[in-house]
Amino acid sequence: MGNIALQLYSIKELTAVDFLGTLSKVAQLGYDGVEFAGYFGTSAKDLRKALDSLELQAAGSHIGISELEHNLDHTIEYSLEIQSPYIICPGLPEEMRDSADSYKRTAERLNCIGERCKEHGIKFGYHNHDIEFQKFEGEYGLDLLMKHTESDHLFMELDTFWVEHAGLRSIDFIQQYKERCKILHMKDMKSFDEKENIEVGSGIIDFHSITNIAKQYNIEWYTVEQEEFDLPQLKSIELSLQYLIGIL
Repeated sequence: MGNIALQLYSIKELTAVDFLGTLSKVAQLGYDGVEFAGYFGTSAKDLRKALDSLELQAAGSHIGISELEHNLDHTIEYSLEIQSPYIICPGLPEEMRDSADSYKRTAERLNCIGERCKEHGIKFGYHNHDIEFQKFEGEYGLDLLMKHTESDHLFMELDTFWVEHAGLRSIDFIQQYKERCKILHMKDMKSFDEKENIEVGSGIIDFHSITNIAKQYNIEWYTVEQEEFDLPQLKSIELSLQYLIGIL
């Protein structure tokens, strides 16, 4: 079975109030790891101690592009201390993605970040939304980023919800990028008419096909992310976890 993580942005209201206590609740639900969206002033040493005691793995951190470009050494040091193998850029400001040339220039910048991460044994990735599926000169923005970066300097963290939201298929991108797609954000969609984020397995996205393809390319983490809730947050992420355990 693949490793299942939770992107902690899903429950940001809880982590903002009690970061380490919320990690404990996530561990109790049975998640293998967590992907960070901020550390809430916690030292790397204290976070590593908490992860060890909870038997949770660090499954990456989302770090904004400004922090990546201006404070990369600290970001790398923190990731190494908590034994997190991934640093992931969660998106880009408009001026870095508003043309083919912008994407190419951005790719150069990401390539440099990825090269420095690699020097320390950390993998650097990019997380998509739907905006990367706008075409420039006949190519999707996401493809431009991948095309103009080295495969060992930038991997893909594919977000299933945003791919399908754009009217495309996640399995096509997994098959296209194969082992370069290392992490999947497992996010379901209520319907094509109501493009709302819902518990994994409760909507219209075909996760059986996605996981069958993903297993062929050794996806390293299946990471639950949810941004809209009708149920209590912890109950919602538990339902997503149990569904994924059942199909993986």
